[in-house]
Amino acid sequence: MNGDYAGRQVVGMDLHRRRSVLVRMTEDGKKLGTARITNSPAELRAELARAGENPRVVLEATYGWYWAADTLAAAGAEVHLAHPLGVKAYGYQRVKTDARDAANLADLLRMGRLPEAWITPREVRDLRELTRYRQKLVGLRTSCKDQVHAVLAKLGIAVTCSDLFGAWATAWLDGLRLPQPYAGKVTSLRQLIGELTTEITMLAEVIADLLAGHPGYAVIQRLPGIGPVLAAVIIAEIGDVTRFATPGQLASWAGLTPKHRESDVKVTRGHATKQGSRQLRWALIEAIQHAPAGYKVREAKDAIIARRGRQARNIAKVAAARRLLTLVYYGLRDGQIRCLPEPARAA
Repeated sequence: MNGDYAGRQVVGMDLHRRRSVLVRMTEDGKKLGTARITNSPAELRAELARAGENPRVVLEATYGWYWAADTLAAAGAEVHLAHPLGVKAYGYQRVKTDARDAANLADLLRMGRLPEAWITPREVRDLRELTRYRQKLVGLRTSCKDQVHAVLAKLGIAVTCSDLFGAWATAWLDGLRLPQPYAGKVTSLRQLIGELTTEITMLAEVIADLLAGHPGYAVIQRLPGIGPVLAAVIIAEIGDVTRFATPGQLASWAGLTPKHRESDVKVTRGHATKQGSRQLRWALIEAIQHAPAGYKVREAKDAIIARRGRQARNIAKVAAARRLLTLVYYGLRDGQIRCLPEPARAA
């Protein structure tokens, strides 16, 4: 169908888990062909070869997009990643098919109206894989610990120590004589906790080694409440901070800015949008909760609570997290945070 067309083609790809649909069209919107492929790098390369040299290809940032974006880039395509929330705004239609979705993506790209997401470089993806996996393991370990507490509560056994899994409490648990099946369950849970702790420790060491040469890793650890683990999460989620022109853009991308609705003379501002990286927001809020007194970000949170009451604690945390993210922005961009005192130098 496209034998007479020698111009640069635009390709929309509707990516799914098993099969995907590609629609090829000209720069002025004339459809050249539609193809359905079974997901594999080989089939994707074969179909892309029909799009000529250096085609512009767009796919949505959906489940498992890494392999497709990497295959397209290696085959010489100019790859664009569509933001799912932005695309959804253009998605109203009475008939919805994979081919129409792919064509809509191609139309948005060629008209310059595509809401684009950042194509994360491979090294940032690798770091994210490790930091997010570590978070998953920590969550599993916490679940196991909660189940041990639940078993003791069912048996009416009071826990008198603050850390049930510390050195003293471990010996105390060893001495308990629990009936079955509770004894077996607690033993199994404690073994799982030990295995998970080993994996979590190993991952922390691997992540620290990967970031040893990162210029901002040590810098942002000087901020209140941010240690090696949270610093790694923050760097992995933000990636290249220079893609944001201002700290406000970074805060908006992280979902820490309030919703804004305007119609005629009515303006409504609501809670934080939360349209961004959950892991980044978690790391910042966690840092705020561990920030010691005397730091500006902690004072910002305390001032809001003092003015608006305890019911505004979550609002105060988000506001303080936004201020902390501003300091993170300058620390990653400049390699220093000027509002913090310089560390003392050895004589």
